[in-house]
Amino acid sequence: MPAKGKHRRPKQNPITRGLAFAGTGTAALALPLISATTAGAAETVAAPAAHSVAAPSTYSVVAGDTLSKIAAKHSLSGGWAQLYAANRTAVGGDPSVIRPGLTLKLAGGAAGAAPETAAKTSVASTSKAATSYPDNLDGWIRESLDVMARHGIPGSYNGIHRNVMRESSGNPRAINNWDSNAAAGIPSKGLLQVIDPTFRAYHVPGTPHDSYDPVANITAACNYAAARYGSIDNVNGAY
Repeated sequence: MPAKGKHRRPKQNPITRGLAFAGTGTAALALPLISATTAGAAETVAAPAAHSVAAPSTYSVVAGDTLSKIAAKHSLSGGWAQLYAANRTAVGGDPSVIRPGLTLKLAGGAAGAAPETAAKTSVASTSKAATSYPDNLDGWIRESLDVMARHGIPGSYNGIHRNVMRESSGNPRAINNWDSNAAAGIPSKGLLQVIDPTFRAYHVPGTPHDSYDPVANITAACNYAAARYGSIDNVNGAY
């Protein structure tokens, strides 16, 4: 159901992330000292070893990052392929798409695998036949959930279905031509009744730039709901 116009207007929500970098120091210096108490006697005293500072084990993605840049910045053995192999569950099926705010493991997981092995694993993973979805509400929701998983957008099947049925009764061509949004020339559209400015602001790459497209509409609405409410699952009324 449509709510008052202002609740769907895009909200600037810049994401700022702080980063911490640490280096390592492992060199020990030996300094020869000559004792004056015994003629010709000399002893070598080792200086205390410098304390090692542990390298970071995780990294928070910022805008403009790629797996290649992150792997190079942290001198990771195996490069981007190994980094992807260690974080495939979090990143999803497309290693070229990583969302700002996503936390990546820099060590562990597939660490230690030869670069060739990691690369073959990633290629095999991304070359699997694309999943087919039925052209109905069930298929649209499931496809949207897969896109959301690749971009780290939270939400569940039940949360999406509940809101779709309230907003549009499952009609992807639904449009509200009578509320304040419509009066302003930006009517709510589609399965989750999103106005065009909100759709453009929260559109998710990999989906059509069409607010009536069911998968694009669901995914953009869930992206908006995540930014404003934490998840579409937390939405139980006009949003």
